[in-house]
Amino acid sequence: MARGPRNPVRDGISSLLVLSLLGAVYLLDPDTSLQEVRKSGALRLCLPASYPPLVTGIADKPGIDVELLQAIAGDLGVKLAVTSNSAMGQDFNPRNWRITRAQCQVLAGGVVESDLTRSFLDTTAAHAETGWAIVSKGQPPALAGKRIAVLAGISGLDRLGLSRDLRAAQANAVVAATPAVFAQRIASGEVDAGITEKLMGDRIAAENGWRSDWAPGDLPRYRVVFGLWKGDLTLKRAVTRAYERLEKSGEKDRIVATYLGPAKASPAR
Repeated sequence: MARGPRNPVRDGISSLLVLSLLGAVYLLDPDTSLQEVRKSGALRLCLPASYPPLVTGIADKPGIDVELLQAIAGDLGVKLAVTSNSAMGQDFNPRNWRITRAQCQVLAGGVVESDLTRSFLDTTAAHAETGWAIVSKGQPPALAGKRIAVLAGISGLDRLGLSRDLRAAQANAVVAATPAVFAQRIASGEVDAGITEKLMGDRIAAENGWRSDWAPGDLPRYRVVFGLWKGDLTLKRAVTRAYERLEKSGEKDRIVATYLGPAKASPAR
């Protein structure tokens, strides 16, 4: 089909629009996220006050996420500046945490990889996996008719799904308010097994020489990651490279093994 006559005015406007768009791209603020961290000398981290074993609140054994990020900050040549946020860890929706860029550059201690999280944050590769776990002295029992200690904690896991599965198995759920009570009920034989968040279960099992297995059924599992603000690409790349060096050197596995035992030290996939 033959083209119509050229329109100098129209062509000129089109050219101006293209030039304006290109100019806007070049005028975008550069990503200075890594530069800002190095200039301030600190990597600012937000996390819950307690989410064992990721965050413990104990100075000489602060948790997996804290130790990993201390090592990453050291790799970047800066210190780690930690801010506790009581809303974190209560659920997996980062929009409910009311955290801003001014408070922190990295979020940890229960950040999971999900479509919801990615709509709000950029995420790193997973360094752990969580969900519901069954903790037992030996081979995990079938739930049917058993007495099961349940430690829900503040993990934000699917409690309705767990309650449904326990009812369907006609299991007798015994609520445990704290990890110590949870472990004591298993140790004493008051219950046949216990169900809690997987990382917590791994830690309790490691401390007592027990087993921690994924809970039966189709309850969801979540990959545990670090969160960074969208657009902070230079910082994310630097954090990723530092984490890869921790894996290669074996330091990542050493940190995980400190809290969960050697059997749990292999990288999350």
